[in-house]
Amino acid sequence: MEFYGDQPTVDLTYSDVFLVPRRSEVTSRLDVDLAPGDGTGATLPLVSANMNSVTGPRLAATLARRGGLGVLPQDMPLQELDAAIRWVKDQPVPWDTPLVLPPDATVAEAARLLPATEGHGIVVGTASDGRLKIDDVLGIVPATRLGTALSDARLGDLARGRTASIDADDVESARHAFDLIVATEAETVCVLHHGFVVGTLSRRSALRSTLYRPAVDADGRLIVAAAVGINGDVAAKAQALAAAGVDVLVVDTAHGHQEGMLRALATVSALDLGIPIAAGNIVTADGVGDLVGAGATILKVGVGPGAMCTTRMMTAVGRPQFSAVLETAEAARAVGAHVWADGGVRYPRDVALALAAGAASVMIGSWFAGTIEAPGQLQVDGAGRAYKESWGMASTKAVHERFGRLDPYELARKELFAEGISSSKIYLDPLRPGVEDLLDMITSGVRSSFTYAGAGTVAQFHEQALVGLQSAAGYEEGKALPVSW
Repeated sequence: MEFYGDQPTVDLTYSDVFLVPRRSEVTSRLDVDLAPGDGTGATLPLVSANMNSVTGPRLAATLARRGGLGVLPQDMPLQELDAAIRWVKDQPVPWDTPLVLPPDATVAEAARLLPATEGHGIVVGTASDGRLKIDDVLGIVPATRLGTALSDARLGDLARGRTASIDADDVESARHAFDLIVATEAETVCVLHHGFVVGTLSRRSALRSTLYRPAVDADGRLIVAAAVGINGDVAAKAQALAAAGVDVLVVDTAHGHQEGMLRALATVSALDLGIPIAAGNIVTADGVGDLVGAGATILKVGVGPGAMCTTRMMTAVGRPQFSAVLETAEAARAVGAHVWADGGVRYPRDVALALAAGAASVMIGSWFAGTIEAPGQLQVDGAGRAYKESWGMASTKAVHERFGRLDPYELARKELFAEGISSSKIYLDPLRPGVEDLLDMITSGVRSSFTYAGAGTVAQFHEQALVGLQSAAGYEEGKALPVSW
């Protein structure tokens, strides 16, 4: 990366900078390769944050299917983490995971899982031994039907008519799958293998499969990461997660540049698990050197930029994110490590700027929390707007989830020093309610950023990006007008 004009004398946020176009030979955004090259197997430079309100198995599988990486949070009990990892590994790669509900489920129950939006559907049927025969499927209820049916209506009464389906063995390519769906004259179909439903596929999903490369392991299964804290029996938990099939281990604590982190990293590194180890959070080159020396291969960078985080206002600790990423990425490159920029992104531009500063991938939290696939049930406010609840990982709510088994006195002590927002409504974007919808928007913008810089890969973007400084007025000038002239 190169600064356009004078070098800055203060630390910078994403809003303080912009990308300057330069001569380019990249003619199409589809010619750009967004693979981060950080050893994770991801093909998109996007990682979902290890927050309870952001990443669960459903979001992790959907994200990996399109090339990203989901990090399951350390607050999940080990048995649940093990099950979540194995569930992700069992999900189909070329098809969507079917959302199956029994015939006696009501519209109200379905609406807690899926909003009334196009491109999604519910398979109505009764599975046996965890498998669903096509003969036991009553039909597919389009999600849009949930918005017009009575809340107490049974899905079995709505699922009438022929169940559109295609056979997995007949699909030659993603483009061919799209054509097969069009031939059925349906929006969503069941994908069958030997008479069993192995997935669903919509026209949009098939189209996306022609544009994205899934992130898979050596056995062709979707990749997934999981986090561990720095306290307790870190070695035992790390070994258990590796045995479950986790592809990346994230050793995580709010203040990553501390002795407890270095001890935990050395412990995990000594296990020689054969998978990348990410660690953080840090904001300085010194932190990079110490954590890499202890065994980290990826550094998680960011203190205080997250939407649910109050660390900077409570403690004055942190650093403007663009400068933090810029310094740590340079230090990481020098020792063969990589950086994940964690937090502070509000728009696709911020993702592009994090990559320009040298990040291999960008970690996203609250932005993904307001999606269909994020953990938790959909709720509706008084105005009829769908939302999900989100909270900070140092908040009172998170403390309860993490330390709920402590005796009341010790739990009360930890609650006394909680930070962060305990509850926030993250509204679903009606135009982009799913995580894949957000991926379309983010990657479209980032791909165009690469073409403006004349870069065809993430590594080239690190070298080619030309960054300028701007005033607050300059930032405002770049926003679209919310009203007409």
